[in-house]
Order: sequence, then C-alpha cells, then structure tokens
Amino acid sequence: MEATRQKLWTKDFLIVSLINFTITLIFYLLMVTIAAYAVEQFHASTSTAGLVSSIFIIGTLFGRLGTGRIIGDWGSKKTLFCGLLLFMLSTISYFIAGNLPLLMLNRLVQGIALGVASTATGTIIAQILPTERRGEGIGYYSLSAILATAIGPFIGILLTQLFEDYRMIFAVDSVLAIICFFMYFMVTVPFIPKKATETTVKAGFKVSNFIEMRALPIAFVALVIGFAYSGVMSFMTFYAKELDLVTAGSYFFIIYAVVILATRPFTGKLLDARGANIIIYPCLVIFAIGMYAFSSATTTIAFLIAAACIGVGYGNFNSVAQAIAIKVTPNERLGLATSTYFILYDLGLGVGPYFLGFFVPSTGYSTIFFAMIFVILLSIVLYYFLYGKYENLKQARIS
Repeated sequence: MEATRQKLWTKDFLIVSLINFTITLIFYLLMVTIAAYAVEQFHASTSTAGLVSSIFIIGTLFGRLGTGRIIGDWGSKKTLFCGLLLFMLSTISYFIAGNLPLLMLNRLVQGIALGVASTATGTIIAQILPTERRGEGIGYYSLSAILATAIGPFIGILLTQLFEDYRMIFAVDSVLAIICFFMYFMVTVPFIPKKATETTVKAGFKVSNFIEMRALPIAFVALVIGFAYSGVMSFMTFYAKELDLVTAGSYFFIIYAVVILATRPFTGKLLDARGANIIIYPCLVIFAIGMYAFSSATTTIAFLIAAACIGVGYGNFNSVAQAIAIKVTPNERLGLATSTYFILYDLGLGVGPYFLGFFVPSTGYSTIFFAMIFVILLSIVLYYFLYGKYENLKQARIS
C-alpha cells in the first residue's frame, strides 16, 4: 500500500496533465492567430485586435477568482467538468462569432472557462500527488503547460501558412476541445474531507473565501516575475523582426521548452530534498542574465542563448513557486492556493504588455527588455523578505 501511495506517474496524473496540456495548447494556438483574424475578417484596428487577443487573459482572471471557492463547495472534479464543458462550447462557438463584439465576448467566456478548468486541474494534481513528492510532481505537471507554450504557437503559425481560411484553425481547436472534454470521464479524484472549521468560513463575504493568504507572498513574487516575462511573450515577433532574426525568433520557444524539459526533473527532486531557496535564487539570477542577453542580442546564437537562460531561470522559478504555494497550504484549501497563485501570476502576464506597450514607441524593445533586468533583481529581494528568509529559519531548525 505504501508503494502505491508513492507512485507519481499514475493514470490520473497523466490524464489530468494531458487535459492541461490540451487546453493550454488551444490558448496559445489562438493567442498567436486571433489578432490577425480580427484584422482580416472584421477590419479591426491594431489596438482593437490586441484587445481581442488579451481579453482572454482578463477572462482567465475572472475565472480563477471564484474557482478556489467553488472547488471548496463542489469539489475539484465537478468544477473541472463545468470548466471543460464551457471551454468546449466556447471553442466551437468561434464558428458563429460573426462580428467583432461577439468574437470578444466569446474570447472572454473562453478565458473564464480556461481559468476554471486549469485551476481545477492544478488542484487535482496536488490532491493525487504523494505529499513528500509534490515538488517533483508539480514540476513534471507544469511541463504540460510549458510544452503547450512552445507547440501551440508553432501549430498556429503553421496552420496560417497552410490554410488561408481561419476556420481550419477553429476546426482543429474544436476537435481538441471535444477530446479534452471526454478525457474528463477517465479521471478519478480522491475525496478530501473538510475540516469542521471550514463550514464557518462560508458564511458571509470574506477575503479568505476567495484568496489563500498563506499562498499570497509567493504569488506576489510570481506577479512581479510574470510582469518581467510578459514582454518576451507578447513582443517576441516584433522584436525578432526588428533585429532581422525572424528565424531565431521562431525557434526561441522551442529552445526554451527543451531546456526546461532537461532541467525540470532535477529541480523538482531538489525542491523536495533541499527546499526552494537552493533553486529560486540561482534561477532568478540566470533569468536576469538571460534577459540581458535577450535585450542586447544581435546574432542568432545570442538570441538562442537568451532563450536557454530564460528557460532555466523563469521556467523553473514558475514551477517551484507554484509548488511553494501548495506546500504552505492545508489540503482542504488547495483549490484556493492554486487560484490565488495563478490570479496574481496571470495579472502580471496580462498587465505587463499593456503597460510596457506605452513605452515601446519612445524607448524601443531593447530598452524595455533591459529595464526588466532590474525588475527581476527586485524580485530576488522580494522573495527573500516574503518567503526565503523564513525557509532559512525552518532549515536551520531542522538541522
């Protein structure tokens, strides 16, 4: 029985990871194509097309905000069902979004659905993993999203090159969403009993009903790091064209994903064995180095070295920070911890491009990315005061 509890690669772990991979892949596939679709199909302005793209993230924030509470009331599996059903229907609805307002509404609803479904998958993973292997398990689970960030844009751009009709993209997404929905019925989630005190928490409006305060410190650091990375995600295509490194730009996220795949197994095990500090501090320093290489790149080699450093630094920070949010939280509030972490993390990713976009015309992309080095260095200080020093004290007591 003990050996069974220690297993990591169970059927449920693999299926839930595959569900998360698929919905994230659909998100990134559309992220790189929907703005162009809005311009070509509805003659949207550039700023409006940007809103069509980014309103998805606003929906995701709304979806995550209430999902932790819903998971506490309904359970993670029922919540996942609702999220996947809404995600499937909103994905299919692209075929009937016949004008710009309907397209934006559909993007918003699909974002809400992704927020609900991805928060539920993250919670289920935390519930089915053995406690002493959560850091390692979450590291592997987060690879599902990392792979999607590389494969999704690649497929999206490939489909636009192969087919002139964007309906083919919607057809591919719809098939994937339907498959994803039916995978739900193969998932088994363990029952997590509620503590007696949980019944009193539900009465009235309380911040603790929607936010897990114990996860808030590390989530705030994730917000700052997400902000620093957001420009890379949003302005990559424009920056690569400006540098005449379009080919290198197309391989950036592939290198990024490969590096994370190579390093994540080690960082996950190290987290469980030695704690977070031994990973977080080096990762943030490497992320800063990668951002410097990115901001000053003039050759393909420098561009891809930056991708590798950002993959090691930012990619591993994200999974470790998510594991910290779960490790500091009781089992019955894992849903709230997961939603709290991603609310702030997504906020950084969503606000970053909008804020940084104001400065691009006057400063240029390179200066914007160079400025993010100082944001990353600031996050090291924030991490120390919000979490790192407390883990040092904990390790000192253990030793």
